[in-house]
Amino acid sequence: MEHLGMEILEATRDSVVMRMPVDGRTHQPAGLLHGGASVALAESAASLGTQLNVDSATQQAVGIEINANHIKSVTSGFVVATASPVHRGHTTMVWDIRIVDESNKLVCISRCTVGIIKKRS
Repeated sequence: MEHLGMEILEATRDSVVMRMPVDGRTHQPAGLLHGGASVALAESAASLGTQLNVDSATQQAVGIEINANHIKSVTSGFVVATASPVHRGHTTMVWDIRIVDESNKLVCISRCTVGIIKKRS
């Protein structure tokens, strides 16, 4: 997260909001926001949200599946991801993540399934 410049703006059990710069770290070769960077932002938000919903002493969140639809290109500035839980189970959680640009226009929509496993020592 640090390498891509991601920042946590809000983190609760019900919502995670994160920001990421659109710059050389997150560009693809043509100078647009890389779809993989958007997916990394989405999964980071979903994983953090899941971790906030489990017992951190005994459980940890791990990504299982993610999909993303890239709606609009971005070349500079920041994008903001907002993750909201769709399903909170004992072994999995499903999150809806919407990524918008600085004009609040939808850039990417993603859904991420996060597994809840026993924490490793």
